[in-house]
Amino acid sequence: MSQRILTKREREIFERLIQNYSTKEIAHALFISEKTVRNHISNVMQKLGVKGRASAVVELLKLKEISI
Repeated sequence: MSQRILTKREREIFERLIQNYSTKEIAHALFISEKTVRNHISNVMQKLGVKGRASAVVELLKLKEISI
């Protein structure tokens, strides 16, 4: 099995991002703070070496970490 890039929580967040959830909606759905959501998104962008959520989503789709 190939090594996954995202943690379970990061995947939950990005799956909601591609469903057009706002940071606030994601935080509410997962029972975490908006700051925690932003931290997870920043961590993923850093792992991927990209700037911005959209670039992160594109890379994650290419890597088959998430799907639409």
